[in-house]
Amino acid sequence: MRVCLASTSPARLMLLRQAGIEPVTRSPQVDEEGVIAAVEAAEGRMLPPDEHVLLLARRKAADVVATLAQLEPDFDGVVIGGDSMFAFGGEVLGKPLEPAVATARWESMRGGTGILHSGHSVYRVAPGQQPREAHAVAQAAVTFADDVTSAEIAAYVASGEPLHVAGAFTVDSLGGAFITRVEGDPSTVVGMSLSTLRRLVRELGVAWTDLWNREPVS
Repeated sequence: MRVCLASTSPARLMLLRQAGIEPVTRSPQVDEEGVIAAVEAAEGRMLPPDEHVLLLARRKAADVVATLAQLEPDFDGVVIGGDSMFAFGGEVLGKPLEPAVATARWESMRGGTGILHSGHSVYRVAPGQQPREAHAVAQAAVTFADDVTSAEIAAYVASGEPLHVAGAFTVDSLGGAFITRVEGDPSTVVGMSLSTLRRLVRELGVAWTDLWNREPVS
């Protein structure tokens, strides 16, 4: 059973590898901002985080499924798409990109709790059959230490890690030491909820263990 990750996210790739899955990866050609803007304009409202991440996860997975149909018509397996965003204090926080923005976020987040929203879309693809999809959103609450010092924030921002991740933090790398609690599937905070993916794969008639294709690290 082949697995295609509709993402070039290093964190999502690492997560699947740690779960015993070595996927092929394809970059979805989706104008994320354009997709959200078009839907919000058509519906006359701003999409809440759970709808936002699910919409993008589904569009990304569908785009890669269409690409595989053209380039690899013999593909037999599953395609996984995902999207994440972090909400804190009623505000959605994307990638800060700038050190000053990351610093300000950490100063406001310490001691507080935010919600990581992660959208998942899984397609079962097989030659001669119509692709079938299952999708879901997972959430995890993340609580930050209240004693994170300004010096620690400065050092963390200087590392560059928080600049290019949603919410300006990671739980599986340098940022993990500043997080005191995660409520929900911890892998959700990394990029995808493995327990959610397992459920979606099973809905499509595939056993999660059939996706294991990576030798365990000794």
